[in-house]
Amino acid sequence: MISSPKMAIWTESEGKRIHDPFYFHFRPKTDTKLIVKIDGPIIVGAGPSGLAVSACLKEEGVPSLILERSHCIASLWQLKTYDRLRLHLPKKFCELPLMPYPPGFPTYPTKQQFLAYLESYAKRFDIKPVFNQTVVSAEFEGSLWRVCTEEGTEYLCKWLVVATGENAEPVVPEMEGMEGFKGPVVHTSAYRSGDSYCGKKVLVVGCGNSGMEVCLDLCNHGAMPSIVVKEAVHVLPREMFGSSTFGISMCLLKWLPMQTVDRFLLIMARLMLGDTAPLGLERPHLGPMELKSVSGKTPVLDVGTLSRIKSGDIKVFPAIRKFMEKGAEFIDGRKEEFDAVVLATGYRSNVPSWLKEREFFSEKDGLPRRPFPNGWKGDHGLYSVGFTKRGLLGASMDATRIAHDIHQSWQVMAKQLIPPLSWSST
Repeated sequence: MISSPKMAIWTESEGKRIHDPFYFHFRPKTDTKLIVKIDGPIIVGAGPSGLAVSACLKEEGVPSLILERSHCIASLWQLKTYDRLRLHLPKKFCELPLMPYPPGFPTYPTKQQFLAYLESYAKRFDIKPVFNQTVVSAEFEGSLWRVCTEEGTEYLCKWLVVATGENAEPVVPEMEGMEGFKGPVVHTSAYRSGDSYCGKKVLVVGCGNSGMEVCLDLCNHGAMPSIVVKEAVHVLPREMFGSSTFGISMCLLKWLPMQTVDRFLLIMARLMLGDTAPLGLERPHLGPMELKSVSGKTPVLDVGTLSRIKSGDIKVFPAIRKFMEKGAEFIDGRKEEFDAVVLATGYRSNVPSWLKEREFFSEKDGLPRRPFPNGWKGDHGLYSVGFTKRGLLGASMDATRIAHDIHQSWQVMAKQLIPPLSWSST
């Protein structure tokens, strides 16, 4: 039992863990602040990437501590995704290290099934993040990383793993007149289903996988959606010949040049989906795989939206010139009234807002400066996971590398008989 009033800021789960010397030792610095020294690495973020690193470290015998700003693991999936969401890729490409999906799961697990998998994953590897800890700064000082949270705790550690990912904050672009639009405007992070939009004209801004799927969901709930296609986009069938398009692509890339694979994909897309250009969906000059490799832009895997565009149930508009009180004007001169707007404008990294380091991570986009597969390791024990623009497969690859690298340093320290970090007088 914690009797000191100075420790009252700890939750019950935190209180149990701070008494475990295998994880860390502590002493209050002031009445309102704690300084906590960690023997192993600190992982910032309890999403799939952070869980994967923690599990791999545990398998290597290295303890770690996850700090999570929300009250749950995988907060993006739990709190900011729409109800009909499924994994866009087959489950075999979305497994975390060391644990496959249950045999009965479908090829494309639902949101609820994926979350159940993550909960089981955390339970299997006894991963217990410290929740409600928002990291506001992390800086390398001397030989340690100093990680400060909004809640008033400072953590010190030798290794820091940034696992907040590419999708930490919603992107809400500024568009002329949007503040004067009288209807509701929501980002997809706040959209759950089309239930409340039945009978309404809804403009979806953004034509990635989320934008396309939200349009389909709106159709299925009796809404009248339109989608803004600002730039060229590749739309591919989700499956070919009874197998996933992604899986076929990965297999072909083992044997054929990327441009050859792209030509094959575009031929098959034309045969299966037809010419998308007359629908307002121009294709980029680069092929889908090459574009993904160069820019990270993912092709849209069609789950039924295209047929609703062809039938006229979903209208396609070009970029918005400006919003009006009851609708929008587009760059081709058309004007249309809408009851609501859904912004499928994506997410961004928030790393530059709290990591005081500018060599490894770019200030511009918050991503590692070095492209995959070399963007997982920086200097002074700094690592990144979940920034590959290659989904869970890329994150799992980096998690394995990170755990192995930290384990090697951990072994060196053990051989040198360096004692566990302990409190020093301040």
